[in-house]
Amino acid sequence: MIWYGLLVAAVAAERVAELVVARRNERWSTARGATVTGQGHYPAMVALHTGLLVACPAEVWLADSPFVPALAWPMLAVLAGAQGLRWWCIHTLGPRWNTRVIVVPGLPLVTGGPYRWRWLRHPNYVAVVAEGVALPMVHTAWVTATVFTVLNAALLTVRIRCENRALAAATAPTTSVPA
Repeated sequence: MIWYGLLVAAVAAERVAELVVARRNERWSTARGATVTGQGHYPAMVALHTGLLVACPAEVWLADSPFVPALAWPMLAVLAGAQGLRWWCIHTLGPRWNTRVIVVPGLPLVTGGPYRWRWLRHPNYVAVVAEGVALPMVHTAWVTATVFTVLNAALLTVRIRCENRALAAATAPTTSVPA
């Protein structure tokens, strides 16, 4: 249980690091005329992700969930892969990455790194989904994994639509109308 608590604390620390990067990137973007959209779903996203970090150790402690090495080690590998993918996304997007939907008008879509695959438009969310399953399952927190996955699917439906609209509006070529 102590090792699992430390793992969850490490993921929480990683999330704090993300927020520091996001805040810096938000300043960069707004200085370039960025627009912020999707403010309505952002508090729900923060609550859901905070809830994941609280529910994982709580379920393990309250339900006395067993540590099953045959499940834990593969899930730990998935979790590590998710973190690697997330930071690859952050590095690739550079100052354009954020936890909020913030788009600088006129910049082209990023097509490098994990964004080079046209069939995978949102690789960062693949990392979020993998983490949401893997972190609880490292210590067989089935309920947390299931509840987070269902709620996250609903939230990502809203989030991805919002992000796609914002990106389309910001990257659409402008045409002049003859007078």
